[in-house]
Amino acid sequence: MTANLPPQYDPKATETKWQKYWEDNQTFKADPETGGEPYCVVIPPPNVTGSLHMGHAFEETLIDVLVRYHRMTGRNTLWLPGTDHASIAVQTILEKQLKAEGKTRHDLGREKFLERAWEWKAESGNTITNQLRSLGVSVDWSRERFTMDEGLSAAVLEAFVRLYDEGLIYRGNYLVNWCPASQSAVSDLEVDQQEVEGHLWHFRYPLTDGSGYLEVATTRPETMLGDTGVAVNPEDDRYKHLIGKTVTLPILNREIPIIADEFVDPTFGTGCVKVTPAHDPNDFEMGKRHNLPFINIMNKDGTLNENAGEFQGQDRFVARKNVVKRLETDGVLVKIEDYKHTVPYSERGKVPVEPLLSTQWFVKIDPLSQRALEALDKSNSPVFVPDRWTKVYRDWLVKLKDWCISRQLWWGHQIPAWYAVSETNGEITDTTPFVVAKSEADAREKAVAKFGKDVELARDPDVLDTWFSSGLWPFSTLGWPDETKDLDFYYPTTTLVTGFDIIFFWVARMTMMAGHFTEKMPFETVYIHGLVLDENGHKMSKSKNNGIDPLLLIAKYGTDALRYTLVKEVIGAGQNIRMEYDRKTDESKSVEASRNFTNKLWNAARFVMMNLEGQTPQQLGSPAVEGGNLELCDRWILSRYHQVVQQSRNSLETYGLGEAAKNLYEFIWGDFCDWYIELVKSRLQQDAEPNSKKVAQQTFAFVLEGILKLLHPFMPHITEEIWHTLTQTGDDQCLALQAYPEADTSLIDPELEQQFELLFGTIRTIRNLRADSDIKPSVKVTAILQSESEKERQIISDGSVYIKDLAKVENLTVTASLDGDLGQTIAGVVGTVQVLIPLAGVVDLVALRGKLEKKLAKVEAEIKHTAARLTNQKFVDKADPQVVQVARDGLAEAEKQAEILRDRLKLF
Repeated sequence: MTANLPPQYDPKATETKWQKYWEDNQTFKADPETGGEPYCVVIPPPNVTGSLHMGHAFEETLIDVLVRYHRMTGRNTLWLPGTDHASIAVQTILEKQLKAEGKTRHDLGREKFLERAWEWKAESGNTITNQLRSLGVSVDWSRERFTMDEGLSAAVLEAFVRLYDEGLIYRGNYLVNWCPASQSAVSDLEVDQQEVEGHLWHFRYPLTDGSGYLEVATTRPETMLGDTGVAVNPEDDRYKHLIGKTVTLPILNREIPIIADEFVDPTFGTGCVKVTPAHDPNDFEMGKRHNLPFINIMNKDGTLNENAGEFQGQDRFVARKNVVKRLETDGVLVKIEDYKHTVPYSERGKVPVEPLLSTQWFVKIDPLSQRALEALDKSNSPVFVPDRWTKVYRDWLVKLKDWCISRQLWWGHQIPAWYAVSETNGEITDTTPFVVAKSEADAREKAVAKFGKDVELARDPDVLDTWFSSGLWPFSTLGWPDETKDLDFYYPTTTLVTGFDIIFFWVARMTMMAGHFTEKMPFETVYIHGLVLDENGHKMSKSKNNGIDPLLLIAKYGTDALRYTLVKEVIGAGQNIRMEYDRKTDESKSVEASRNFTNKLWNAARFVMMNLEGQTPQQLGSPAVEGGNLELCDRWILSRYHQVVQQSRNSLETYGLGEAAKNLYEFIWGDFCDWYIELVKSRLQQDAEPNSKKVAQQTFAFVLEGILKLLHPFMPHITEEIWHTLTQTGDDQCLALQAYPEADTSLIDPELEQQFELLFGTIRTIRNLRADSDIKPSVKVTAILQSESEKERQIISDGSVYIKDLAKVENLTVTASLDGDLGQTIAGVVGTVQVLIPLAGVVDLVALRGKLEKKLAKVEAEIKHTAARLTNQKFVDKADPQVVQVARDGLAEAEKQAEILRDRLKLF
C-alpha cells in the first residue's frame, strides 16, 4: 500500500470497495459470546416491494451513525437487518400481473398463487436490501430476517395461539375500514385522507305523531337506509321535549327513536344527527351506548343488499343519486349544499373506504395497553427523544380500541384457525365453530375431540395484518419464542429510530406485544426523527410526484456526501429537514457542498501524508506534551481537537447528531484545513529546524487520524480509505472497529483558543485591507497593530510569526499608541485592536484612486438607471413582481457598493 493518496477522490470506486470489504469480512457480525455492554438496533423493516427513497436514506443514515459510534466506543453492537412481507403491496403487484394475463388469483388457486408470490420474492424482493448496501449501513447481514421466514412465522403462530388461549384474541362483528375494490378490511395506516369537493344533503324526518319534523344533513345520503335513530344533544333546549319520541324513516317508513347523546354538537348544522350504527364509526359507538339495531345495507363489493329495499343490487354511488331523487320526489329533500370535506380512500383499491360491519379477528387491546402504560408511567420506559412524543404515545395508548388483525388476502401469515364446516353445511359462516392451533394436525386432534372423528375442517382463508408480525419484530428476530443467546444478550434492544408517523401503528404495537410476551419494553429509547421535505418545504409523496431519488444523488455526489448532508441538516432531534434540489438538472447544492467537503478532507489528508516522509502516526508517535516542544499553534490545534472530541461524544450520546456533524465540519474545514495546515507549512520545509518539523509531523498525523475516527460514523467510506493509507494498515484491520477518540481535558485550553481567535481576526483584517488596496499577493507589507490592552499586545507579539507568515507582513509593529505621521495608510479594526498598513512604496496611489473612481462611476450609473426604472409607475405596475423585486434588490446592493467605494476614496 502506498503512503499517499491519488490526486482525485473517486467516491464510486472507494464506496464500492469498502462496502464489499465489510460484507466479505463480516466486519459487523455480532457475537454475544464476547460479552461486554450490548448495543442493539433492529432495522425498521422496509417493505419487500420497496425501493430506496429519501426517507429510508435519512432513517438508515441516522441509525448507522449511532451504531458505528457505539461500536467504536467498545459496545458489543448488533444492527439487525430485515424486510417486511407487505401483504397488500405484494398481492397488488401479483394481481396486476395476473390481470394483464386475463386471470385472477382465484383462477390459480391459493397454492399456485403463493408459489408465484415466493417466486416474485426470490427475483425482486432483494431490491431494497441491495440498495441499503449502497448506503454503507453497518448491519450484520448474517442475521438478515424476513417477516415470513421460518423462524418469524413460528413466532407469529406462537403469539396468536397464546393470545387466543388467554382470551385476548376473538372473532366477532365489528365496524372496520372496508375496501370494496379489494374486498378486504384495511388498517388505518392503509387509508389515505383526501379532501374532495362534495355535497351536503339536507332532508326531513317526520315525527311519527305528525306534530312536525327534524332536519338532518349528511354527505352520504344512501346510508340513511340503515338509520336506526336520530340523535340530539341532551342540553339542546330546541329538542329536549322530543327526546324519547320517534320519527318515521323516509322511503322505508321505519319508526326510529330520537335519542340524547353528548357526542352531538348542537352548534353544527341543525343540531340533529342521523345515526347509522353499521356504517359510521361515531354512530357505531352511539348505537352501542343506546342499544340501537345495527342494520348493514351494503354487500362487500360496494353494492346495496336486501336491507336497502328497492335499491338492492345498485352500486353505492348509483344508489346515492337514486336515493336523493326519491327523497326529492317524496318532498322531504330540503336543500343541497356544495361541501368540501375529507374522504378516506383505500391506498390499495384507490376507492373511498366504507365503514362496514364485518366478521373479523380482533385483539383485545386493554390488557396489553395497560401494561405498556404502566411501564411508561412507573419507569418512563421507553424514553422518547424528543420528549414531546411521550405524551403523544401515552395518549394513543389510552385511546386504543380493539385491533382488527384479519385481512382478506392470501399473501401473509394465514390465520391458524380451522372451522368445523361439517357443522354448517360445508361453509364458513359467522356461526361456524372453530379451533385454533399451531398446525393442522393439532387442529384436527382438537376438533375430533370436540365434534367427533367425522368432522370436516377448513382453514380460515384470511391472513394477519402485517403489523401483527412486525409488532413482534424486536424479539422474534432475536429468536423468540426460543431462548436463544441473541435474545438473552441483546434483548431488550437499545434504540429504536423511527418516524413520528408510525408511533401509533408500530411503536405502540411493539411495546404492547413485548410487554405481554417478554414482560419488558422492547427498547430503551425511541429516537423520533422528522421528515425529509422537498426543495419547497413540502412532504414528499407518490401522489405529488415530488420525491427526490437518493440513488441518483449518490451516483452524482457519492454516498458519504448524501449521508453527511442528511445528518448535518438536523437541527435538534425530531426536526424536519429540507433537501435542496434542482429538478431540471437533478443537482443539489447542499449535497454538492458535502461533496466539496469530502474533496477538502481528501486533499488535506494528501498534503499531510506528503509531508510525513512515509511515516505512519504510530511510527511518529503522539506529540509529546511533557517535553515542552509543542509550539503555540500545536497546543492550539490539540486544544481544539480535544474540545471537538468532547463535543462529539456529548452530542452523539444525547442524540445531537446534527450538532456533532456541524462541529466536525467547522473544525475540519476551518481549524485544521484553513488554519493549522497553513500555520505549519513553513515548519515542513526541507531546511526547517528538525525538532520543530518532527513535532509538526506528529501533531499533523495524530490530529488527522483522530479526525478520521471522529468523522467515520458520518462518512464511513472516505475515512476508511484515508485511514488505511495513513496508517498503512493491512486488510486484517479496519477503521470501523477502531476505538473512538477520548478527550484529554487537560489539553483543552479555552484561553489559548480565545487568543488564536484574535490572531486569526488580525490576519483576516490584514488580508482584507491588502485586497481592498489591490496589493499584490507577492508583495510584503508593513503592519502596525495598536491596542491599549497589554494582554492583547502580548497575544499579538506571541503570535507575530503567524501574522507575518500568513498575512505576508515583513515589518510588524505592536504598540500601545500611535505616534508621528504615518503617511498614507489604510486601516481596519479587530476587537479593540487597530490595524494599519502604510501604503507608501507599496501601492501606486494615483492609479489606485483612478481605479476606484472608475468603479464608482460605473456603480453610480447603474444606480441611476435602476432608480429610474423603479420610479416609472408603469414598470412597477405591469412587470412581473419577481422582476421588480430583483431590481429593488439590485439597487440596494449597488448603493451599498457605492458607499464602500466612497469610504475607500476618502483614504486617498
